Amino acid sequence: MSCLLQVSDPHFGTEQPEVLQALERLAHALAPQAMLLSGDITQRATRRQFAAARAFADRLAAPVIAIPGNHDIPLFQLAARVFSPYGRYTEAFGPDLEPVFACDDWLVVTVNTTRWYRHEDGEVSPAQVERVVARLAQASPAQVRVVVTHQPVLVTRPEDRSNRLHGRDAAVARWTAAGADLIVGGHIHLPFVRPLDEHFQGCPPTAWAVQAGTAVSTRVRWDAPNSVNVLRTEASGDGAQRVCVVERWDHSAADKAFMPVDLLRLPLASRAAGP
Repeated sequence: MSCLLQVSDPHFGTEQPEVLQALERLAHALAPQAMLLSGDITQRATRRQFAAARAFADRLAAPVIAIPGNHDIPLFQLAARVFSPYGRYTEAFGPDLEPVFACDDWLVVTVNTTRWYRHEDGEVSPAQVERVVARLAQASPAQVRVVVTHQPVLVTRPEDRSNRLHGRDAAVARWTAAGADLIVGGHIHLPFVRPLDEHFQGCPPTAWAVQAGTAVSTRVRWDAPNSVNVLRTEASGDGAQRVCVVERWDHSAADKAFMPVDLLRLPLASRAAGP
């Protein structure tokens, strides 16, 4: 099985060295096709924090597919926030704020949902929605189609409702109609997997929301330790059913390692012909 490693909300500047070292060991053991770095890479968008994040990425033997989160735009330096909101981000991770990754098993299309004029909230524009749709249309039948945002399209707790992505209803409808299998996000530091059709009318039952916790930061929720997701492809015995395996790996202080704590096999739509 080929795999992707989803690392979200590391908040460099608040990272825990022991947890970071454990994550590096996990990444080298997994040898993923790519690491998805789904936003809030830094705590306060300083050059030092971005340099630490870039050094971490460079130590991994895998391509890094990164998008900014709301914390990756300067908060207190207003001139930088208004006139060069992504300047420090692009110094570390390059000018493409919405990279695409493709290999035999995966198509990953990312969306920059941050805005300089929003403090925490994210949004997706109609143009961004259609860009993703066009790229999904180019997927091969074998590829698992993953859309990555920072802010979540759905949440599981009332206190997180205000964190949902603005423009999500139109985006989810268009993306799943175009064949998206997973919409992957972070932001709320709470890992979970949910079927999209439970929250969005008209979605197929084979499209899923996958959320990650905070990977290495001290900013954990009381009931959600540092965690990452591992996404794997899996073929059924007859080869007819497409399956994506989502593994949650939590950091164990006792073991000084990330340990697998949950595994879900998600049935995906058949892609034998067209999206």
